[in-house]
Amino acid sequence: MKALRNLFAAALFFLGAGAVSAQAVYTDNEGNKYEFQKHFFLNLEGGAQYTLGEAKFKDLISPNVQLGLGYQFSPVFAARLQANGWQSMGGWNGYYVGTEAPHTQTYKWKYVAPGIDLMFNLSNLIGGYNPMRLLNITAFIGGGANIAWGNDEVNDIAKQIVANQKSLTDYELEYLWDGSKIRPFGRAGLELAFRLSDAVSFTLEGNANLLDDHYNSKKAENPDWYFNALAGFRINLGKTYNKIVPPAPVPEPEPVVVEEPAPTPAPVPVVEKIEPIRRDVFFLINKFDIRDSEAQKVKDIADYMAKYPESKVVVTGYADAGTGNDKINDRLAAQRADAVVKALKEQYGIAESRISYDSKGARVQPFAENDLNRVSICIAE
Repeated sequence: MKALRNLFAAALFFLGAGAVSAQAVYTDNEGNKYEFQKHFFLNLEGGAQYTLGEAKFKDLISPNVQLGLGYQFSPVFAARLQANGWQSMGGWNGYYVGTEAPHTQTYKWKYVAPGIDLMFNLSNLIGGYNPMRLLNITAFIGGGANIAWGNDEVNDIAKQIVANQKSLTDYELEYLWDGSKIRPFGRAGLELAFRLSDAVSFTLEGNANLLDDHYNSKKAENPDWYFNALAGFRINLGKTYNKIVPPAPVPEPEPVVVEEPAPTPAPVPVVEKIEPIRRDVFFLINKFDIRDSEAQKVKDIADYMAKYPESKVVVTGYADAGTGNDKINDRLAAQRADAVVKALKEQYGIAESRISYDSKGARVQPFAENDLNRVSICIAE
């Protein structure tokens, strides 16, 4: 049980790390954004089980299936209700009855083990959220109840031992059981998921399961183990992300052409053309908060939009290419754009429908001087 407590402690650590480290938005090379969506998923898997015992490895292999229904709460963390089962094996060597020579004896029984797993996507935790990744590696721990029955084979062996006036303790059968038994179990494992489409992944899973010493009827003074190797499919139920296509580039404003009035008795009024306004809000290195020295620029945009109720604004965030990497710069550029958008909405009451935003990371550098590219460019018209 101490090992099980250690497993859950590790799960809580990874859960906290995942909440801090994982990014819920992925931006591809074309500027498209993929925003994570919570969703259910289904696991359908089958394979083989090895039950730890004294017989040869191949003699302790039995069939195994697993069904799971889970929910992906974040790019890193998920929880899964699962039921694993079919058959387990037991064995020991040195068995004999009567005049027969000592030999290795095996026996089998049925079981089903429903439980819950806490799952941690290590690929998203370490490499950042990417819904297009071909391989995702997920670690999990969990536990539940092992319901076993059909232990007839070892009970028949025990009857032969007693009939030959031998003690069951000589055969380590002090924990012999019959009927059905329910025992708690803990488990941990690893899943490899190969993406086939947005909805389906091919999975390979290995898990180790820990029970008390009574599972295989033999007294060994240590816990009993079985190990499952499974292959199957993960089926996502519903959308796993929301794709956001960046807005089209803002066209350059056309020059204002003022025509000479026609020679008429009355002057022809000239209709004023509303000029767009541009403000560049600059940030410090590795920062995305709006400084007091730059706040007036945001107010200029808000005042313009208050004066012209039909006007709209496009806010584009950037990061300098001289520092950081694409992952860090993508995050900073998006946060800089979000800071300006938040100020327009919350400080000045600009409607969200009048604001468009985008972020270019460090892939686009609007200024020749490196430090000036830590900027959100705002164009209202």
